[in-house]
Amino acid sequence: MTFILISNDDGIDSPALPPLARAMATVADRVEVVVPDGERSWISKAITRFDDIRVQQVTIEAIPMTSVTGSPADCVQLGVHNLFDQRPDLVVTGINIGSNYGSAFTVGSGTVGAALEGAISGIDSVALSATSLGESFRDWATRMRRSESEPIWARLADVGRAIVADVLEHGLGDLVDVLSVNMPDNATPDTPRLVTSLAVTHYQRLFQEHGEGLYRHDWISNSIDHRGDPKGTD
Repeated sequence: MTFILISNDDGIDSPALPPLARAMATVADRVEVVVPDGERSWISKAITRFDDIRVQQVTIEAIPMTSVTGSPADCVQLGVHNLFDQRPDLVVTGINIGSNYGSAFTVGSGTVGAALEGAISGIDSVALSATSLGESFRDWATRMRRSESEPIWARLADVGRAIVADVLEHGLGDLVDVLSVNMPDNATPDTPRLVTSLAVTHYQRLFQEHGEGLYRHDWISNSIDHRGDPKGTD
């Protein structure tokens, strides 16, 4: 019996979550969703060390889910080792609202971090992310959180389904533990896939002062710098 564990870093209210769960149910006998109770972006593979973690069962769009007060990696750790009577065959994370390309975004991503937690437990893992190629991220992300985005997320989840089906059939290979997939928001299952290496990228300031002694995360006004030849990278 094939068992897929789903998590994300955009939280239980992500509009991408129900379509992904439904899509994964077409390629697996069992699908369990364990996700943070709110958005936990930009926290990589953080594990809760000192606080208790509360776990609660909820139902969204007729899909049973587990809501967790911890990080995305906490969710996968609990899903693999504590919550279920079966070990997952595959961990699938996302679909992230925004791309996770290049080293700077990849190492900070909670979506990728959750997939890494699965890999650390010896489970092949797939991290799915999506973005627009032409629209500003701020405008795109706002639009993609509205109900009107549901058909887009359903189509992107179908892209993820096709990729996951291939992974379940063929595996990731001996030298690969995590597959990070970045999709344009117009992708379909027939869109050609390109295997790349990870670009080395940098960013500068991440925080903006908004009061005396107060700073707020403000990466959206930052820019990404690429180091070296980007040919063949993501």
